[in-house]
Amino acid sequence: MPIPEDVTGFEIDADVRQELKSLPKTLADDVARNLVMVARLLDTEPEEAYQYSRVALRLASRVAAVREAAGFASYMTQRYSEALTEFRASRRMTGRVDLWPVMADCERGLGRPERALAMAGEPEVKQLDKAGQVEMRLVAAGARGDMEQFDAAVVTLQSPELASNSVHPWSARLRYAYAEALIAAGRADEARDWFAKAADADTDGSTNASERLAEIDGLEFVDALDPDLDVEEGEESEDAAQAEAPAKSRGKAPAGGVPDEREIFEDEEDVEEYYDEDDLEIDEDFDGRAPQRAEQADERDER
Repeated sequence: MPIPEDVTGFEIDADVRQELKSLPKTLADDVARNLVMVARLLDTEPEEAYQYSRVALRLASRVAAVREAAGFASYMTQRYSEALTEFRASRRMTGRVDLWPVMADCERGLGRPERALAMAGEPEVKQLDKAGQVEMRLVAAGARGDMEQFDAAVVTLQSPELASNSVHPWSARLRYAYAEALIAAGRADEARDWFAKAADADTDGSTNASERLAEIDGLEFVDALDPDLDVEEGEESEDAAQAEAPAKSRGKAPAGGVPDEREIFEDEEDVEEYYDEDDLEIDEDFDGRAPQRAEQADERDER
């Protein structure tokens, strides 16, 4: 696949670059550039990111970072079986456990929530950092929901992290998941507060908590720039604009109450009604002064 010329391969993390040093330089550069494209497109164009990941995988399948990138590209395109294979390979190469939650979520994607729950009870979970443990809790609650164990999902999410008023990168998603679990468990009256808490913590738009909150409150957002707005509404807006136009532009009396003689006529019949034929004749002796003003000027001259 073509890669933009501005992509050099040096945009990737230093630790990934270090892994690629096991490859010949030219090959390492090619792999690095493909990995950059995966990272750039993963959130916005996951299918394209997947294609770049397959190229990198063909070039360097023995590099853990490549297997991990291929795993995430597969995961984002819902190729859960491929993703699980790549994540397992990366874990074998590195011995790291940070991919454990996403591996469990792949099990959910494959329709095996019971396996995800089993992974939530494995020793690897204790080796995860706080963010990883919260992620594992989210996956486990999702698995409970898959199995229609909605009350158990609510209990699974109840934790010190949920109760904390501090805001962390995972706070919005945890609170949002708890609100959704409450609704599934038939406790919608409690869910509103948690959607509000999720919205307060969601500084990067990782959830649609604000929209869900508005939905519960019966509010509706209208995009004023939406080209598909109802035609009648557009017509009403135009009528309103005309109503606010200056009165003199419509030939009516302005605010002072004195008719404006500069009335605008739109067809020839109106013009003929307004002007007499004599008005349209040219007076060759006209000196440029209005008759009334001319008489007043003459009287002044005589005095």
